[in-house]
Order: sequence, then C-alpha cells, then structure tokens
Amino acid sequence: MPAARSAPTPPGETADPGLEADVFARDCQSRDVLQNVTSRWGLLALVALGEGDKRFNALRRRVDGVSERMLSVTLQQLERDGFVNRTVLQAIPPRVEYSLTDLGATVARRLTEVIELVEASVPDVAQARAAYDDTHPAK
Repeated sequence: MPAARSAPTPPGETADPGLEADVFARDCQSRDVLQNVTSRWGLLALVALGEGDKRFNALRRRVDGVSERMLSVTLQQLERDGFVNRTVLQAIPPRVEYSLTDLGATVARRLTEVIELVEASVPDVAQARAAYDDTHPAK
C-alpha cells in the first residue's frame, strides 16, 4: 500500500511526521519548503550565511540586488522552515544577526556545490545558447 502523502500545513500548525514527503505530489508541503530554499533570494541567502553569521545589512550587501523587504520576507520564511536562526543582540540600537541552523548548514553546503557547478558551466551554457539562437530565430 502506498505511503500517505503530506498536504500543506497551515501556518501555526505542525506537519504529521508519519506522512511521507513527495515533492512531485501536488499538495505536498515539501514543495513550499523547496520553493523557499531554491528561490533566487532564498538560495543566495543560505549560501551567503554558509560563509558565516551576518547582520542584516551585511547580508543584504552580500546578496547584491535584493531589496530590504524581499530579504526580510525570505529570512522569515527560512527561519520558519528551520534553516536560519535570528538572534537579537543586546546593543543600542538593537542589532540582529542571522546564522544557519544545522539543517540550514547542510542545505547551504549542497546549494554551494550547485552554484559552483553552474558557475563553472557558464562557458558551456553560453556556447549552447549561441548554438540554439543560431538555429531558432527570434520571433
């Protein structure tokens, strides 16, 4: 008999640990988690935090191009999913520092490998794009 699949978990509720995640199933909550981790800003924030703990503005500078609002939303999602820790430092004015949880560090290492592979493949991608563009005229 197939294992039960997980459905989206509403905010404030926890998922049933007895359900098996299946990212290919339409209603599986793992899709939401995958979306948060692999969004442009989620991926870059996780990998940047993999380099070390950062305060918000330092993280924003590292993830060039992200708006303050988008970074804030992204960090909240990653914190909710258990990938990021948010620590308020006792100072005047108060400062906030972000770090990875153990789970976040594991995911960040894997994402770093993907980024390194993509960066190393840029010349091959450029060549493939040029070949494609030569055989598929723009409409």
